[in-house]
Amino acid sequence: MADQTRMILNHYNITSPFPTEWPAEKDESDVSEDEQLPKTLPGLRDASHLRVASHSRAASHSRAASQSNIRRSRSRYSVLERSGTDRRSLVPGSEKTRDGVENLVQRDEADPLGGTDSVVRVLKHKGLPVEEDQRLRNRFLLSSTTFAPSLFLSQVHSDTPTIALLQGLEYLSRSIDQKSASLKVLVESNFERFVRAKSTIDDVYTEMRNQGADPEPDKSRTHSRHASRTSIHLRNGSGQGLPTPRRASYKPLVNDKKKHALTKESEYGVQGIKVPLIEVSVKAEELWGPALGGRDKENSLRMVLESVETHHGLLQLNTEITDAIKRKDYDNLVKEYTRARKYADEARSIADRALQKSTQLTEPQIHQIVMTGRMWLEVEEQIDGFKRDVWRNLTSVQANLAMSTDRSHRDDHVALISVLLELGVEDNPIWVWLLSRYDYLKNKINSTFERSRVEIEVLRRRVALADKPSLFASAIHLKSPARPNLVDRLKHLDTGLVLELWDLIIHAMNNLLSLQGGVLGEVVDFWEKAQSFIDGKAQRALPTGVDGSSRKHHRLSVDGVRDLQSGAVELVEILREHIFSFFADPPIEDVSLLFSPLPSDGPKTPQSATLSPLSKLDHRFKHDLLSPPPPSPKKGEAWEEFAFWPPYANSLSGVHYLGKLLALLGTAVSEMALIRPVATGSSTVEKLKVLLGAARERSARAICAAWSTDAETCKVLEDWTRDVDSREITRMPSLFAAFETFVLSGTQKIFYISEATATKRGSADVITPPPNKLLQMVRSQFVTGLYKTLSGMVENAERPMNLNQNLWTSERDSIAGYQAGRSSIDASRDTIDASNRNLRMLLTLSNLKALRTTIIPHLISQFETDFSVKLTEESKTIHDVLSQIDARLFQSYTRPLAEKLSTLVHAGISSPAWLPTTARPTEVRPYVYEALLLLVYVHTEVSSTAEPLTMHTLSHLLEQLSTALLEAFRTRSRYSLPALMQATLDVEFVAQTLSQYTTDAASKTQSQIYVELDRGTDNSARLKLQSELPEMRATLKRLREGTRNEFACFKRPKASGGR
Repeated sequence: MADQTRMILNHYNITSPFPTEWPAEKDESDVSEDEQLPKTLPGLRDASHLRVASHSRAASHSRAASQSNIRRSRSRYSVLERSGTDRRSLVPGSEKTRDGVENLVQRDEADPLGGTDSVVRVLKHKGLPVEEDQRLRNRFLLSSTTFAPSLFLSQVHSDTPTIALLQGLEYLSRSIDQKSASLKVLVESNFERFVRAKSTIDDVYTEMRNQGADPEPDKSRTHSRHASRTSIHLRNGSGQGLPTPRRASYKPLVNDKKKHALTKESEYGVQGIKVPLIEVSVKAEELWGPALGGRDKENSLRMVLESVETHHGLLQLNTEITDAIKRKDYDNLVKEYTRARKYADEARSIADRALQKSTQLTEPQIHQIVMTGRMWLEVEEQIDGFKRDVWRNLTSVQANLAMSTDRSHRDDHVALISVLLELGVEDNPIWVWLLSRYDYLKNKINSTFERSRVEIEVLRRRVALADKPSLFASAIHLKSPARPNLVDRLKHLDTGLVLELWDLIIHAMNNLLSLQGGVLGEVVDFWEKAQSFIDGKAQRALPTGVDGSSRKHHRLSVDGVRDLQSGAVELVEILREHIFSFFADPPIEDVSLLFSPLPSDGPKTPQSATLSPLSKLDHRFKHDLLSPPPPSPKKGEAWEEFAFWPPYANSLSGVHYLGKLLALLGTAVSEMALIRPVATGSSTVEKLKVLLGAARERSARAICAAWSTDAETCKVLEDWTRDVDSREITRMPSLFAAFETFVLSGTQKIFYISEATATKRGSADVITPPPNKLLQMVRSQFVTGLYKTLSGMVENAERPMNLNQNLWTSERDSIAGYQAGRSSIDASRDTIDASNRNLRMLLTLSNLKALRTTIIPHLISQFETDFSVKLTEESKTIHDVLSQIDARLFQSYTRPLAEKLSTLVHAGISSPAWLPTTARPTEVRPYVYEALLLLVYVHTEVSSTAEPLTMHTLSHLLEQLSTALLEAFRTRSRYSLPALMQATLDVEFVAQTLSQYTTDAASKTQSQIYVELDRGTDNSARLKLQSELPEMRATLKRLREGTRNEFACFKRPKASGGR
């Protein structure tokens, strides 16, 4: 049943066995002779084309004539059938395409492998549009010349197993053999007809070629079937074939009889009349040519001259337009082009009127039309060339726009767009300019960033390979914040190489993020211009062209506006991604870009627009291609993970330059967030916030790492030079305060990006406060830095540092210098002998006092103000640490002195010579003078070095001296009256001499001394001592009067203004 249905569909060339409408292709196909009947009689049809070929030409014509008048009735679908002689019916189901080209491809076929009865149905089941796409369908049909076996197998037999494919191959082979046998039978049955047709054609050709030749007797020729089938017919280049019996019967004729023969020698029948015609033409030209030609030439010249004089302005148009193009006089060019269009329209109207009225053109009109046409052709060629140049300039004006500061040059694109609109163009010059501007900015962002990053990495490697700054150099840089001159201060923030790299980074970021001369400024300017075109404001000053033909270009399409908005967001995204990678990614490894030449086929971007200002003609970026700079060595330094941080850079240069960099970034991010497409897209704004937060966090990490290193190095700030304002301390506290203040201020600017917030409106929406994690980081670093600095001060006091050799050297100081009377103190000098341990101790103690009372509270207050946090617990901890360090250093200074005092006291009291030799002693023992002289030297040393420490130091030593006296007197078990009087004289002399430095502890110890003395004597000695007290007071007064000059330093100073 399926085979029968398919045969019916192929026979009638329809797609469905139950059609509902007339096939459209039948209306478009060519109408044959037998299809001329009106459609009202579908049952009748001419059958003249049903002819049967006969065995001879006469019989064929007779039978055809007899059958021409026969009409047969047919079914109403007879028009769908194929006639016997119609070529379209050679293959059932063949079609004619819509363009009238017939083909033998069927609409559907059975599977040549025998799998299915309809290939089209299988393909439709697989979802292929074979009904709509004829070309695709033909690739699956075996009768088509475009049949694709691989495609056929992959689609129709995609799921067929191998065994079925092999069976299909056998089926196909049998089908081919059957068709070959049918074709062979067809040829054998019609071979006689083929031979007769060929013989007839050869006879006709021979008669035409041998026209006028004498015939020879015709020899009978036989034509056997075997001979005919084995004979070969050839025709040479002149149209002659192999000799036949009839050809051999003719003989050559004279030339005049063969002049009409169809041969090359007789020029194919026209040789007989060609020569007379040529002779007549020559005679006519000789007789009438001069007469007619002269008058015609005169008339023609006169008319041409009149036309030239009449249309003089028309002939000058081409020259005027050429001059305007050379002078770039766009206004005059448009004016002249408008004149040319008027001339062309006038000539066109003349021709149209003549055509409408069917009248002949006059000679002046003809000349005018011809001259105008030639003029217009030349003008169009010039204008087309000019338009090409303007289009080229419009797309290349981007680089000039970026580098020019002149307003007239920055508006060059407006002039170019105007002239194109005035002349009339198919493409929209506004859109072309905006698109080329977008492409230019996209390429410039990528090239500028990649080039700058490579330059930064190359110089960074050079800095990393250089020597680490010495302690002496670090001291110079860390002292720079205390310099009064700002320029001098910034010049000495760090080493020359580090500052050079910082400058390069700032310049590179300016090239990208600056609004004045940077790529971001160009992006913002691009969007402002695009927004102006979108709003229609920029088009108000643009021309509309001839008859408003360019008005259609004044309005951008909805898709164009959407593309511009997407392009602006994409430019911001590219810029954001590059800056994010610069801050977040580690240093790059590949620097080959610096050694690669710029591609010749790339965008013609000026070198100054892609390279940083420092890279032009810079020796640092001229390297040997065979030996590029090696990567920086991995030493475990904190700066190795930051591409934006110079190796060995200190925190001073870091906070200064990163503050500028973050301010630039904050301003740039704020500007990008204010671009309308970016502002309306929340995702892009959030990404900008993430960029700023990541840059701030990475900067904070780098600064804290450098700050920690600098805190350990802050001990080099101690140069043992007295402070100008406070002579009792060195420059260390003020230098440290300046250093910490500079770092805190710079860190605050980085954390809050305050400069960007203050310089740009709307930046607060993007710039968020620093997270608590960063605040905790800087808080911890601030306290840790103080601890490290204090530790370094203690280390300086205990061991001096030789900055010239970067070595710590230790020395042992002795009290012998005090005994020998040699002092290294020179109060008049600003520089102190750093080799004297006692002086270092005293100055360090004085410095710690200044830090504890003034500097550190001020720094804590500044930190709390800058970062809006309270350091309550940290303040207590820092105060306790300072107290512990102060006590440690004070003990370190006074312990040797106390030990010496104790030694002197014990040696003096335990000596046998201490006991008086008389009943009434009149002098104190020598150990008392030695101890007091030691305190005199201590007083001198302390007061001249750190005067505020004098009271505290001597009071402490008095306590230690009193304790030594108590311990020494305890070593004796019994005291006689003279011994009791001697001990009383010694103790009272010391107490009265050092009365200014007496403390409660010293008074208590002295009381304990008297208790101890009273315990070692009897009652009679006590009573006698009471009677000796007045004499002892006189003796003490005399002794003090005698030593007034020696111990004058212990005297309490008089109040100012007292008498």
